[in-house]
Amino acid sequence: MPPRKTKPCAFCAVVAGDGPADIVHDGPSTMAFLDTSPVFHGHVLLVPRTHVTTLADLPPDELPGFFALAQRLERAVETAMEAPGSLIMINNVISQSVPHLHLHVIPRRPKDGLRFFLGPRHPYGSPDESAAIAGRIAAALDAT
Repeated sequence: MPPRKTKPCAFCAVVAGDGPADIVHDGPSTMAFLDTSPVFHGHVLLVPRTHVTTLADLPPDELPGFFALAQRLERAVETAMEAPGSLIMINNVISQSVPHLHLHVIPRRPKDGLRFFLGPRHPYGSPDESAAIAGRIAAALDAT
Protein backbone atom coordinates (compact mmCIF):
# COMPACT_ATOMS: atom_id res chain seq x y z
CA MET A 1 0.00 0.00 0.00
CA PRO A 2 1.48 3.40 -0.97
CA PRO A 3 2.20 5.89 1.84
CA ARG A 4 -0.66 8.20 2.66
CA LYS A 5 -0.18 11.76 1.41
CA THR A 6 -0.63 14.32 4.12
CA LYS A 7 -2.21 17.64 3.31
CA PRO A 8 0.19 20.56 3.74
CA CYS A 9 -0.57 22.75 6.76
CA ALA A 10 -2.25 25.98 5.63
CA PHE A 11 -0.95 27.87 8.66
CA CYS A 12 2.63 26.66 8.17
CA ALA A 13 2.33 28.01 4.61
CA VAL A 14 1.25 31.41 5.97
CA VAL A 15 4.12 31.39 8.48
CA ALA A 16 6.57 30.55 5.68
CA GLY A 17 5.21 33.37 3.51
CA ASP A 18 3.83 30.92 0.96
CA GLY A 19 0.15 31.26 1.87
CA PRO A 20 -2.11 34.28 1.51
CA ALA A 21 -2.87 36.19 4.70
CA ASP A 22 -3.65 39.64 5.99
CA ILE A 23 -1.04 39.71 8.74
CA VAL A 24 -1.58 41.78 11.89
CA HIS A 25 1.48 40.51 13.83
CA ASP A 26 4.71 38.91 12.67
CA GLY A 27 6.98 38.01 15.58
CA PRO A 28 9.86 35.63 16.19
CA SER A 29 7.69 32.85 17.66
CA THR A 30 4.14 33.85 16.74
CA MET A 31 2.08 35.20 13.88
CA ALA A 32 -1.44 36.63 13.82
CA PHE A 33 -3.60 37.18 10.77
CA LEU A 34 -7.21 37.66 9.76
CA ASP A 35 -9.32 34.52 9.45
CA THR A 36 -10.16 33.99 5.77
CA SER A 37 -13.63 32.84 6.77
CA PRO A 38 -14.39 35.25 9.62
CA VAL A 39 -17.30 34.97 12.01
CA PHE A 40 -17.23 38.80 12.07
CA HIS A 41 -14.89 41.33 10.47
CA GLY A 42 -11.77 41.63 12.60
CA HIS A 43 -11.69 37.89 13.47
CA VAL A 44 -7.99 37.19 14.08
CA LEU A 45 -6.08 33.92 14.42
CA LEU A 46 -2.94 33.69 16.55
CA VAL A 47 -0.58 30.81 15.74
CA PRO A 48 2.83 29.69 16.93
CA ARG A 49 5.42 29.65 14.15
CA THR A 50 6.37 26.13 15.18
CA HIS A 51 3.93 23.51 13.96
CA VAL A 52 2.10 22.05 16.93
CA THR A 53 -1.41 20.64 16.80
CA THR A 54 -2.85 21.43 20.23
CA LEU A 55 -2.24 23.71 23.18
CA ALA A 56 -0.79 20.74 25.09
CA ASP A 57 1.87 20.42 22.36
CA LEU A 58 3.10 24.02 22.72
CA PRO A 59 6.43 24.04 24.59
CA PRO A 60 5.94 25.44 28.13
CA ASP A 61 8.51 28.19 27.58
CA GLU A 62 6.36 29.56 24.72
CA LEU A 63 3.15 29.78 26.77
CA PRO A 64 3.78 33.16 28.47
CA GLY A 65 4.55 34.95 25.20
CA PHE A 66 1.69 33.27 23.37
CA PHE A 67 -0.91 34.26 25.95
CA ALA A 68 0.53 37.74 26.53
CA LEU A 69 0.10 38.34 22.80
CA ALA A 70 -3.42 36.86 22.92
CA GLN A 71 -4.28 39.42 25.61
CA ARG A 72 -2.84 42.27 23.49
CA LEU A 73 -4.73 41.03 20.43
CA GLU A 74 -7.98 40.92 22.41
CA ARG A 75 -7.58 44.59 23.29
CA ALA A 76 -6.45 45.53 19.77
CA VAL A 77 -9.35 43.77 18.03
CA GLU A 78 -11.91 45.29 20.40
CA THR A 79 -10.39 48.76 19.94
CA ALA A 80 -9.93 48.58 16.18
CA MET A 81 -13.38 47.11 15.57
CA GLU A 82 -15.08 49.32 18.20
CA ALA A 83 -16.45 46.15 19.77
CA PRO A 84 -17.45 46.10 23.45
CA GLY A 85 -16.29 42.50 23.86
CA SER A 86 -14.79 39.46 22.22
CA LEU A 87 -14.77 35.68 22.16
CA ILE A 88 -11.39 34.03 22.77
CA MET A 89 -11.36 30.40 21.74
CA ILE A 90 -9.06 27.45 21.05
CA ASN A 91 -10.30 24.15 19.67
CA ASN A 92 -8.13 21.11 20.40
CA VAL A 93 -8.69 18.41 17.74
CA ILE A 94 -12.52 18.48 17.81
CA SER A 95 -13.78 21.29 15.53
CA GLN A 96 -10.17 22.22 14.69
CA SER A 97 -10.41 23.01 10.97
CA VAL A 98 -6.62 23.30 10.55
CA PRO A 99 -4.52 20.90 12.65
CA HIS A 100 -2.16 23.66 13.82
CA LEU A 101 -2.71 25.35 17.18
CA HIS A 102 -4.62 28.58 16.66
CA LEU A 103 -6.36 30.93 19.04
CA HIS A 104 -9.36 32.87 17.74
CA VAL A 105 -10.04 36.48 18.76
CA ILE A 106 -13.54 37.31 17.54
CA PRO A 107 -15.07 40.75 18.14
CA ARG A 108 -18.51 40.60 19.76
CA ARG A 109 -21.41 43.01 20.12
CA PRO A 110 -24.71 42.68 21.94
CA LYS A 111 -27.29 40.97 19.74
CA ASP A 112 -24.69 40.25 17.02
CA GLY A 113 -26.52 37.05 16.10
CA LEU A 114 -23.77 34.63 17.08
CA ARG A 115 -25.43 31.64 18.67
CA PHE A 116 -22.39 30.39 20.52
CA PHE A 117 -23.40 28.48 23.57
CA LEU A 118 -22.06 25.64 25.63
CA GLY A 119 -24.74 23.05 25.51
CA PRO A 120 -26.51 20.85 25.91
CA ARG A 121 -25.65 20.90 29.59
CA HIS A 122 -25.22 17.66 31.53
CA PRO A 123 -25.62 18.35 35.27
CA TYR A 124 -24.00 16.09 37.82
CA GLY A 125 -26.33 13.54 39.38
CA SER A 126 -25.18 14.29 42.89
CA PRO A 127 -22.57 16.18 44.90
CA ASP A 128 -20.72 12.85 45.30
CA GLU A 129 -20.48 12.46 41.53
CA SER A 130 -19.12 15.99 41.00
CA ALA A 131 -16.65 15.55 43.90
CA ALA A 132 -15.40 12.27 42.39
CA ILE A 133 -14.87 13.88 38.98
CA ALA A 134 -13.11 16.88 40.56
CA GLY A 135 -10.84 14.39 42.34
CA ARG A 136 -10.01 12.57 39.10
CA ILE A 137 -9.13 15.85 37.36
CA ALA A 138 -7.06 17.03 40.33
CA ALA A 139 -5.14 13.73 40.34
CA ALA A 140 -4.49 14.02 36.60
CA LEU A 141 -3.34 17.62 37.10
CA ASP A 142 -0.94 16.55 39.86
CA ALA A 143 0.43 13.84 37.56
CA THR A 144 1.39 16.30 34.81
